[in-house]
Amino acid sequence: MDRSKKIPIEAGDTYSSPEGFLVFTEQYHRKRGYCCTSGCKHCPYGYDKGTGRIRNPKGL
Repeated sequence: MDRSKKIPIEAGDTYSSPEGFLVFTEQYHRKRGYCCTSGCKHCPYGYDKGTGRIRNPKGL
């Protein structure tokens, strides 16, 4: 997997939170194809920021 490759943003990949942050959706994370280990709100890989482990991936 080439992590330097840019993934184009498409409709449904992001939304703005009430606080004004740009939030990536599960759709975008799946397209990207790997966990960035940042503890993203919609991480489909089950990353736990507290333990630093990927657990219970959603259908992966």
